[in-house]
Amino acid sequence: MQPILPYALSFAAGAMIYVVVEEVIPESQLDKNTDIATIGAMIGFALMMTLDVAFS
Repeated sequence: MQPILPYALSFAAGAMIYVVVEEVIPESQLDKNTDIATIGAMIGFALMMTLDVAFS
């Protein structure tokens, strides 16, 4: 179980971020571009995490 723990935790974190973007931030869900707003937020988060790891 211990070798798959990081993958399970990263999946859980991704699911929590998705819920926050989809439900808690209502301004991004006002128009008909809800999927684009959600995907944009996920790509932005992944990019910022990559840059944080690369430059720290």
